[in-house]
Amino acid sequence: MTTPIYGQVAPGFEPVRDAFAQNFIQADEIGAAFCLIRDGEVLVDLYGGYRDRKRQEEWTRDTIVPVFSTGKAVTALVVAWLVDQGRLAYDAPVADIWPDFAQAGKAGVTLAQALSHQAGLCGYPTPMEPSDWFDRDLMEARFAAMEPLWPLGEGSGYHPISFGVLADAIVRRADEQGRTVGGLLREVICGPRDIDFHIGVSEADQARAADHVLPPRPPHLGQMNAWREAAFLKPWSSPGRRGAAAWRSAELPAANGHGTANAIARLMAPFATAGRLDDERIIGADTIAEALIERVSGPDKVLPFDLSYGAGVMINRDSAAYGPEPKAVGHYGFGGSCGFADPVRGVSGSYVMNRQMDVLVGDERATRLITAAYGCL
Repeated sequence: MTTPIYGQVAPGFEPVRDAFAQNFIQADEIGAAFCLIRDGEVLVDLYGGYRDRKRQEEWTRDTIVPVFSTGKAVTALVVAWLVDQGRLAYDAPVADIWPDFAQAGKAGVTLAQALSHQAGLCGYPTPMEPSDWFDRDLMEARFAAMEPLWPLGEGSGYHPISFGVLADAIVRRADEQGRTVGGLLREVICGPRDIDFHIGVSEADQARAADHVLPPRPPHLGQMNAWREAAFLKPWSSPGRRGAAAWRSAELPAANGHGTANAIARLMAPFATAGRLDDERIIGADTIAEALIERVSGPDKVLPFDLSYGAGVMINRDSAAYGPEPKAVGHYGFGGSCGFADPVRGVSGSYVMNRQMDVLVGDERATRLITAAYGCL
């Protein structure tokens, strides 16, 4: 059976279509999409396969899919918008905007440090119900009171779910109207520009969300330690109910963003173009430059890699996870999705899919597409 593939590629970018088709053959892709944008021009916008695991419903242009931690980069964009509005400052303590956060020795943690996974709150070590993650006020109070799991200044430890709790608490307190990360996306960034990305999916939009198929095995986390256990392996480390209506409709900015590849590529564009989205500057160039400053690098305490973080995005350096440019930034999501931005070439892009694999960063399907795209630039 021939896999249906739709969309467009600019002249000269046919190898990207070939790589996209190859993923369905070599990686048994079910459904996926890939988009590449340069300086506001859409060079590649492909989608194909099926949105359901039984391969009966075709993936369409408006199919949305959960992208898990890829949404952290979108959350970073929302924070950057508030910084540009003068409502936040990267080097200011989180406690300036959220006084309760100063408890248990966290008074000195800055916004940039919180966004770069240095706050020592990678998970909640005390037993709780997985459903507690859906109680915003409860989880904010718990992390505000929690003692960090390592001292500030002793490196990063990836915050898989708590990143979103912290970011949303800060955003709501900084925004004049008290809007959430998802609310600001809807009202300020995505809604006015018809960008199809959602943190908190409406009941109407859930009908077009693709199934996600879990990976064949858990990702390899390396030698176990207390930080990895708290972040990933406790029975309450994640919210659960993934794919259910309650999970899709919740606002978990670190973990349950839903969207199209085109939407994520557009939302990554300001990181590639000094703050421009389509034909409009939405964030100042100086703010974007500040967001992309390397805040910490080296062995991560939670993920089994050497990592470099800006304020909410990962920096490529020499990893090639986001292509050959060391200054490129982006984020991968559980199972393989990613969004990326290259500020040297003015390029942004995204890969999304519904068959998840057991790769934490640098899924071969995404890297095959990114490699092909760079070969055409």
